[in-house]
Amino acid sequence: MSENLLQRITLNSEICHGKPCVRNLRYPVEFLLELLSSGMTTEEILADYDDLETEDILASLLYAARLSQVKSIYKFAS
Repeated sequence: MSENLLQRITLNSEICHGKPCVRNLRYPVEFLLELLSSGMTTEEILADYDDLETEDILASLLYAARLSQVKSIYKFAS
């Protein structure tokens, strides 16, 4: 099931500067994560954005979870 969800996340250099988006709909994963972290519920997001589906939000969360499973993080000098 998780692989089916991840297929909803698309990378296209022509859309949102190549950021990971939901089904090429110009909804970057980071945007949906920000909505969720601001306290919006899935139901509220779906009510505000008619072309999104529950699976799109779940796919965004799964994508973020997979990104966080890196082995090491290095701090670069600023």
